[in-house]
Formats: sequence, C-alpha cells, structure tokens
Amino acid sequence: MISPVVCRQAGSPDAPWNSQAGMPDLRRAFTLIELLVVVAIIAVLMALLLPAVQKVRESAARASCANNLKQITLALHHYHLNNETLPPRCLRDNGATWAVLILPYIEQDNLYKTVTTSVTNYQAWQKGQGGSNDQAWRALSPVVVQSFVCPSEGFGTTVGNAVSSRNWARGNYAGNCGPADGGATANGGASQNYNGWGLAGGVLVVNGGPKINTLIDGSSNCVMINHVRAGPANNDMRGTWSFGLPGCSTTGNHAVGDAYGPNDTGCCSDDVTGCNDRPDIAMGCWNGGYGQGEARSAHSGQVLAAMGDGSVRGFKNGIDTKTWYWVQSSNDGQPFPSTVN
Repeated sequence: MISPVVCRQAGSPDAPWNSQAGMPDLRRAFTLIELLVVVAIIAVLMALLLPAVQKVRESAARASCANNLKQITLALHHYHLNNETLPPRCLRDNGATWAVLILPYIEQDNLYKTVTTSVTNYQAWQKGQGGSNDQAWRALSPVVVQSFVCPSEGFGTTVGNAVSSRNWARGNYAGNCGPADGGATANGGASQNYNGWGLAGGVLVVNGGPKINTLIDGSSNCVMINHVRAGPANNDMRGTWSFGLPGCSTTGNHAVGDAYGPNDTGCCSDDVTGCNDRPDIAMGCWNGGYGQGEARSAHSGQVLAAMGDGSVRGFKNGIDTKTWYWVQSSNDGQPFPSTVN
C-alpha cells in the first residue's frame, strides 16, 4: 500500500528544507560580537608574528652585512698579496681611497678600469715620479657599490653633496685609522699614547700601508674595518665610500673625547663638514671640519667590525671605552681584552 504524501505548511517548525519550494534559509550567520572577536584574535596573532618576522629579517640582514665585511677584508688581503702592503687609507690631498683601490678584488674590475689612468697618474705625482694631480677618479663618486652597503642602512639611498658640488654614493664600511687619529700620518700615529692606554696606531694610513705581519698586536687582535652609518641628509657626507676622511670611508679619533664608543649617543661626536647633529638616532656630529668618525650601525645594540685576520665580530653599545680603544689600536701592546663580547 502506498502511503499518502503529507504536505507540510511552509514555515512550520518541522518544515523540511526545500529551496525550490521557497522554504526559508535557516542557516545561522555570524553575529557582530563574534565577528569582532575573530578580528581581535587575528590582530593579536599579527602582533605576535610581526616582531618574529622583523627579527628574522634583521638576522638575515646582519648575516649579509657580516659577509660584506668578510669579503672586504679578504679583498684587502688580496691587495696586500699583490702589492706587499695594505692599501692606503687614501692618497694624500684627497686622492683615491682604499675602497677605490680594492675594487678589482671585489669583482668590480670593469669599474676600476674606468679610472685606472687617473689613479696611476695621481700615485706617480704623490711619489714625485711625474704624473699629475689627476682627480678624474672622482667620476666614481656617485656609483653605488652594493658590496659596500649594509642591508639594514636606512639612509643608504641618500647621497652626500657637501664636497665639490657632486653627489657621493653611500657606503657602510670604513677603514680603521686608529682610535686616536692613528691614520693622520704615514707611520700610523705610532708615537701617540692617549691617556696612558698604549700606542694608537691605525691599520690603514695616509699614502701608504703597513705589511700585515708588522701589526704589533697581531691581525686577529685589532679591527681592520669598522661599520659606519650613512648621513641622514643629503648635505651629510658620512658614509661616502670614495671620500677618504674620518666619518666617511674611515674611522679615526674614536674611543677618545666625545666619540667614546660604538653608536655613542652624545652630541657632536663625529666631526664632518656639513653634517647634521642627530644624537637622537645615535648620530651626533659637529659641523666643523673632518677629523673624527665613530663606528655606527643600524643593527640593534651593536656594531659589526672585521678583524685583520678576516673574522667578523659584534661589539655591543656601551663597551668600555678603554677596551674599545685597545681593539681599535694595532700597536697598544695589550692582549685582546677578555671582556669583549
């Protein structure tokens, strides 16, 4: 026997779902409160995740920066192998810098070849062997060389234009000229003894360079290349890789006076013509000439530096000034400080 079909009134509590019959959709939507809770949970998860992502990015940037430092130090060693000395900090009277001279050793040989004649003329002129005061090498000044740029540098896209009305590309690595103006003379300032802390010889010096095996403290015990920051404004020449004065492509007169350690926060710390005094971002500077340049970096709480043997170390902000002096001097006669992190 066939059961009769029972028709239920649409909308009754026990009415079956039948979209074709025009039955109402009884599926439940999110309430406003539930939606707000979900949004809040997502916001909390993002807040927890963002610092982790930033930390990973900074870790990668720091590793890339350390690799840059290591490659630069290896290039200095290759230069030494071919020339039997380290390159000069710069050729006297504003000649080409150490960074220009090592270009062939960091896979920038084609770039260097564009100014080889100028550099050769200038070197001969300085040695009294003919040549001329050839400044054509300055054509390199606006060229950005990625091997000289730290990935964490926030001002890396600006250019210094306080000198010669030309643009100077930024870089973040500076030759160590000694903690107390050790690079001011060709002998590395060997006679200077600041505060009784020991001699303050630099590693890179004007117009010449020492042999690595003559570094009294040993290559593994002194910094060869420091990290520096780029100037925060166009008129600020700090961090210009092809300009050879302190605060630009060299460090000097640091760990003394008002330049007392990496990332120091005092005003007027660097001495660089045209600079901006920004102690609020650990870039204090006195606009009164060139003569002082401290190590600085955007890496959290520290600066990286390459030792003479090619190893790369991190030095924390707030390191004892005397200790900082010792690791920057090539001839203080002190063992490597055990307190260095």
